[in-house]
Amino acid sequence: MTTSTPGRALLVAPKPGAYPSIGAALAEAPDGAVITIAGGDYAETVELAGLRVTLAAADGATVVVDGRGAECPVFRVTGGSLALKGIELLADGASAILADDAELTVDRCTISGGRGPAIAIRGSAAFEVTGCVISAAEQGIVIDGASGRIEETTVEDVTGDGITIGLGADPVVRNCTVTGCGLRGVYIYQYARPVIEGCVISHTGHEGIAVAHHGTPELKRCTVTDTRGSGIAFASGCGGSISACRVENTAEPGIAIAEGATATVTAASDPADPGAGDGPLDEMLAELDAMIGLPEVKEEVRALVDELQVNEWRRRAGLPIGATGHHLIFAGAPGTGKTTVARIYGKLLKALGVLPDGQFREVSRRDLVGQYIGHTAEKTATVFEEAKGGVLFIDEAYTLTRLAGSGGDFGQEAIDTLVPLMEEHRDEVAVIVAGYTGEMVDFLSANPGLASRFGKTIEFENYSPEELLAIFGRMASSGDYELDPDAGPVLSEHFREIAGDVNFGNARDARRLFEKVRKAQSQRLRLLGRMPAVEELRGLHVADVVVATAR
Repeated sequence: MTTSTPGRALLVAPKPGAYPSIGAALAEAPDGAVITIAGGDYAETVELAGLRVTLAAADGATVVVDGRGAECPVFRVTGGSLALKGIELLADGASAILADDAELTVDRCTISGGRGPAIAIRGSAAFEVTGCVISAAEQGIVIDGASGRIEETTVEDVTGDGITIGLGADPVVRNCTVTGCGLRGVYIYQYARPVIEGCVISHTGHEGIAVAHHGTPELKRCTVTDTRGSGIAFASGCGGSISACRVENTAEPGIAIAEGATATVTAASDPADPGAGDGPLDEMLAELDAMIGLPEVKEEVRALVDELQVNEWRRRAGLPIGATGHHLIFAGAPGTGKTTVARIYGKLLKALGVLPDGQFREVSRRDLVGQYIGHTAEKTATVFEEAKGGVLFIDEAYTLTRLAGSGGDFGQEAIDTLVPLMEEHRDEVAVIVAGYTGEMVDFLSANPGLASRFGKTIEFENYSPEELLAIFGRMASSGDYELDPDAGPVLSEHFREIAGDVNFGNARDARRLFEKVRKAQSQRLRLLGRMPAVEELRGLHVADVVVATAR
């Protein structure tokens, strides 16, 4: 008897041997299943609990899941995870997607209609909404408490708010368009602390971006235009920052900061002169300096910036400059800030006018390596093309080499494809490869021309116990927790003990420990038998740390 296994592929299509509906496929889908849906209209609604599944439109197919006429969400998911890719959703009497404590990925989907929010995300599970279009709903996206990202997504023609972020949620909302909202474009409240970056908000019935109830967002390089209310408004008790944002043709004042609000405002720079103004460049360098530890890394990155800035000045003066590449090797253990520094490096290149976009594309072996000869070259070339204008970050790059184990020569095919592309387009993209120091030596020997494509290797040292304690403290502060000072020695000793482990994860281990401490605090407070006071909800005790480090 054949049994289902995780990762099994299922097909929904109007033909013999396939599942006739999405619901029928889900009824037999194992955990981790990938369900491909043939083109067509599917009049059904879906409810999932605890299952991890991906639903994807077949290549080139138009798949419409029509939940109109139903009083329940088109997709309701509780626990587990749901990924929707390339699907159109039609809602009516309820939300299109409602996720409760479930990991949610919505990629390249079109969503329209619905009572309430088109997408509602509640709980602490991570989410991603990328490349979507949302329209004709009562609200666009509502996020309560969750961390994740919304990128390259349009919310338009909704009767209420475009994007609502509350209950301490801290997502990143990047390069999105919000337009045609009856109320506010973006509403941030109840201790939410999102990063809103590179977004365009226009034609709203009230404020473009409104912050209330102790919200503390970071607003970066956003444009707010044609709003009936103020462009950006902070209520009393709110904080955060407004950096390089443009507010045009809005009600007065364009930026309204109420008495008692602590938001800071930094003026926008002149976009006609991206390399001359120090505002964006200083902002990116300040972001780098704000990272804990990494003194040698910061020095190396600043040296690169200095060289690039001088080259730009020489070019403007009509002086010759040598051929420059921006490809780097980041060597070091996991959790040492390589990904974060790579993101900042891309922003620095954009601020200097070296690269036009500065966008960040992170990939690993599975994103580059195909399943048959020739497939890998195609996948790698596609990823490289999509990264042009910004940074292509290849994590654990050493897994592409034959020495890394399975996969035959397919990983080698990815390397052989990358080498000429890195040379031909060295002025259009920055490739950063990252991994353990020793394994990266094997990676560089995989192709005779590979090592010469990289201008520099930057070593990322392990964090010290003191630095990990500072990282832990920053996590607590950003979550509005207060760490008992007496817990510091306990944490430092714990970090000192685990630093010698083979799989020591640096800041990742600090993050895992922080989550354990939060869980220990929750268990302690539940035993009180009453509603805790605010100070008790914020307090992380020595006992919580002791319980977490003992697990």
